[in-house]
Amino acid sequence: MRDLALKIAFHYLGTPYIWGGAGPTSFDCSGFVIEILKSIGKLPRSGDWTAHQLADVWHRTRSDEPGNLVFWRNGGGRVIHVEMCIGDGLAIGASGGGSKTTTLAAAIRQNAFIKIRPIHSRPKVWGYVNPFGDTK
Repeated sequence: MRDLALKIAFHYLGTPYIWGGAGPTSFDCSGFVIEILKSIGKLPRSGDWTAHQLADVWHRTRSDEPGNLVFWRNGGGRVIHVEMCIGDGLAIGASGGGSKTTTLAAAIRQNAFIKIRPIHSRPKVWGYVNPFGDTK
């Protein structure tokens, strides 16, 4: 299932980041991860979750194994961003935008797309969860 999840993630590479986007033509960070997990049956087809809520569905792990989810927190410790690990310290996710990224033009201006970035080049990694394990 991990391989299928990663295949789906790479299919969307370059798709615009739009705040509140749930696919298939645009995503925000949690919308992207939710779409992947729903597609492989790890989340129910109905429902919506924020990055903060997703972090609490599965048990934490220390592993950045491909397919695991990586989360970032804000200065107050709240989880605010999620991406999927792909290996070699990299993750794929919808990033570069924010709450004001509501149009394709804004996404282009801000370089806000589904892209691959190094995990530890950004501060405040909260941790990892294994969405292929048991839920809490």
